Amino acid sequence: MKTKVTREEGQITIAFTGRLDTPAAQEANPVINPLLEEAGNTIIIDCKDLTYISSSGLRIFLTLRKAAEDKKGKVIVENINDDIRSVFMMTGFLNLFDIR
Repeated sequence: MKTKVTREEGQITIAFTGRLDTPAAQEANPVINPLLEEAGNTIIIDCKDLTYISSSGLRIFLTLRKAAEDKKGKVIVENINDDIRSVFMMTGFLNLFDIR
């Protein structure tokens, strides 16, 4: 699992590669937690190379959404594959996020 963060012009992009399971979510937390302070920006979560997401991974998405909501920011989820879309549909996350 890899997590890459890039910043440009008031926008933060987080790209996940691989499986966002419980161990990977724990590894990603030190990268994600500092972004909570910057959640007033637009945060794009790029899932193009994300192959799997567990409940721990979903919790990261939800934490970012809550922080953005509190700071008047916005979270956009991009490039989800059919498997991730299915998980989002079953959990109600399709209704919580701007999916592109």
